[in-house]
Amino acid sequence: MRKTSAKLAAVVSAIAAAAAILTAAPATAEPGCSDVEVIFARGTSEPAGIGRVGQAMVDALRPQLGGRTVSTYGVNYPATYDFLAAADGAYDATARISQLAATCPNTRIVLGGYSQGAAVVDMLAGIPPLGNRIGDVGSAPPLPASLDGNIAAVAVFGNPSAKFNVPVTNSIFGGRAIDLCKDGDPICSRGRNPFAHSDYVGGGQAVQAANFVAGLI
Repeated sequence: MRKTSAKLAAVVSAIAAAAAILTAAPATAEPGCSDVEVIFARGTSEPAGIGRVGQAMVDALRPQLGGRTVSTYGVNYPATYDFLAAADGAYDATARISQLAATCPNTRIVLGGYSQGAAVVDMLAGIPPLGNRIGDVGSAPPLPASLDGNIAAVAVFGNPSAKFNVPVTNSIFGGRAIDLCKDGDPICSRGRNPFAHSDYVGGGQAVQAANFVAGLI
């Protein structure tokens, strides 16, 4: 009887210990899901991927996240001088966000874009190309309201619509967004320095965006 009682006590103790471990374990993302994903649309003529501005932002963001995992997704679109094809990027980004919302609902999504890639983000924000200067030609539908809550932060650089006083900060993304335009950049301002448009990495704006994003996620 004593042996049976001892064995029972040992089993109960083991179950209690296991329960304590499970209770104390920190919440983690689903298997295969990152804690944060940066979905970034590269600029015109950049090779496929997230582009150099997107990569610089991600590199500056990672050390600020305390070991949380970060994945990246390069928006799939031509990024050529056929600017009407930028709409392809908006459709692709929406599809990726929808996929993450379904399979990795706890992943914090950071949406970003540079130059033509910023115009892709504009479409998701409900801003037509060039701040509605050419109507809806070459545009795509805004991000569905059901997916809006999955976007933790937005960062764009050299945004064409900002030149027409329609920055992405004046959109559905509001305070979750930062719209950076380097002094003199003719793409996003009335400036006349074409070299400014290619200086978002060296000029420190990629780090500035990373700091903003880290504060939200």
